[in-house]
Amino acid sequence: TGAVTVAAPPGDLTRRERGITARVGSGWSNSEIADRLVISPATAKTHVNRAMMKTGARDRAQLVVFAYENGLVRVGRP
Repeated sequence: TGAVTVAAPPGDLTRRERGITARVGSGWSNSEIADRLVISPATAKTHVNRAMMKTGARDRAQLVVFAYENGLVRVGRP
């Protein structure tokens, strides 16, 4: 049916994971996240992967949908 099942509400993500998820939702790459947050690219990737696991997102696109549906990103406001 195209429905997406989400494993965790935003409150189950750590503060850092919520911030990373919001940035993914705004279209940032792992490299951009790492550069702007002054963390290593590997750490950025780890945070993205953990957020994906906790939310049940199969891919980055589903994490973007999660970010919008849960108010981490709003249309027109990165």
